[in-house]
Amino acid sequence: MKRGSRWAWRCGILAACLLATPLAPAGARAGSAADEVASPARVYGDLYRAVERARVFPDSKTFADMVPRAAPEAILAEFRREKPQGRDALAAFVAAHFHSADEKPAKRPSMRAHIRQLWPLLARPPMAAEPGSSRLGLDSAYVVAGGRFQEMYYWDSYFTMLGLKADGQHALVESMLASFAGLVERYGHVPNGTRSYYLTRSQPPFLALMMDLSDARDPVVLRRRLDALRREYAYWMAGADCLGADGACQHVVRMPDGSLLNRYWDASDTPRDEAYVEDEETARAASARVAAHVYRDLRAGAESGWDYSSRWLGDGRTLATIRTTQIVPVDLNSLLWNLETSIARRCKAAGDEGCAADFTGLAARRKAAIERYLWSPAEQRFADWDRAAKAPTAAISAAALYPLFVGLASAEEARASARLARKDLLAPGGLRTTTVATGQQWDEPNGWAPLAWIAVTGFDRYGDTALSDTIARRWVTTVSTFYACTGRMVEKYDVDAGKAGGGGEYPVQDGFGWTNGVTRALLDRAGMEEAVVASCPSGS
Repeated sequence: MKRGSRWAWRCGILAACLLATPLAPAGARAGSAADEVASPARVYGDLYRAVERARVFPDSKTFADMVPRAAPEAILAEFRREKPQGRDALAAFVAAHFHSADEKPAKRPSMRAHIRQLWPLLARPPMAAEPGSSRLGLDSAYVVAGGRFQEMYYWDSYFTMLGLKADGQHALVESMLASFAGLVERYGHVPNGTRSYYLTRSQPPFLALMMDLSDARDPVVLRRRLDALRREYAYWMAGADCLGADGACQHVVRMPDGSLLNRYWDASDTPRDEAYVEDEETARAASARVAAHVYRDLRAGAESGWDYSSRWLGDGRTLATIRTTQIVPVDLNSLLWNLETSIARRCKAAGDEGCAADFTGLAARRKAAIERYLWSPAEQRFADWDRAAKAPTAAISAAALYPLFVGLASAEEARASARLARKDLLAPGGLRTTTVATGQQWDEPNGWAPLAWIAVTGFDRYGDTALSDTIARRWVTTVSTFYACTGRMVEKYDVDAGKAGGGGEYPVQDGFGWTNGVTRALLDRAGMEEAVVASCPSGS
């Protein structure tokens, strides 16, 4: 397992910046000097041909000699997203993304300013559903993640809202909350994202935590939001009415002592629309298993947001061994405990003492079950539970910090969790997702903005500000160094090498909602501006 020094990490991030612009396309023939550096027509492909054929410049050599303002792959991704048509649109696109060789490009804005400038680019107006389209209509404005993710996602949005609030975008926060409440009213739950193919599942239930970011005081609004939380809770607990001999139905699992906890699950057992061929290939690789079971577990892994991770893999390494529905996850049950306590608190504020008492009792029972099954006294850590083995899984991951984030851990458990984080999860550039490198994107060496926030907030809550400051500072340094060198904010980072993260089903995406949100919120911590790298280190 890699445990590189800060010096090695610095070298890694410099190397990453040096390699941010590829010299030649994948698969290029090696051996001649001409092949060492790709021509603009080869680098920019369809973009280059479109600009030249539209005669954006009278002299074809003009565009061939221009200098990109960002990495070519980022410019191409933006070109594919915008799809500019016609000479004027292409001219505007070129002006935004290239400059002439003798023109001194404008100084890159600070990362704080860049994040603020990204909000309007990621915001979308209310949208009606279109016949034949997978998009779900939304009555209020919302924010997308960016890149290939041009819809509103559930748990992403909480971390995006952190930055919106820090930048004074309160109206957009309230608008997104209205959209989420509307989704619950329409479908009975918040779908994974605002596409029809996401309706069979949800994502980690952060809605109550989103509402805590709001300053709304209107009784009508508060009543609507409480109703939405109660309906969301009913969705997660619907399986309690159909538990059979195997002790599981839908999202609900009966533990050995009869207590109820929850798992990730999806109402469908077919390949995901958004990853159809990939899921079929995974099912074929798991030839000894019923394909429908593999599809259900893949979908449940997508509901977890950790798509995918060694947490869900039977052999800890291979996607074909995925068994998400057999795992009782510590993060989900921590969030549902928070949902129960939030409903109890809101019911009490509304004068509904019966509701408050009911949900206080539900929260107490869940906490007892979490303590019994998701805390390992022998290993002194929170863990996921394996239903087949009837024991905690071996997976060590940042999900173990959720009980601290929501405040259900004891002081002793928090201290043990801090020791675990320092020993196994703390990286030169932030916090590792797990301790296993599988090639999946939710495994080592990747670090993700939401998990950095979970850790920082959790350790703050229990008074370990030295550790929370360390994680925050390393994360901000990673993100700001990469931004200073490339002009990009990306969805995940390799926190060992200090470069863009990798692995998973698709290339790393730019944007990026939750990276922007968490990083912007962390910049308001005392002393955190000192962690910002304002210019690309020398030599990169």
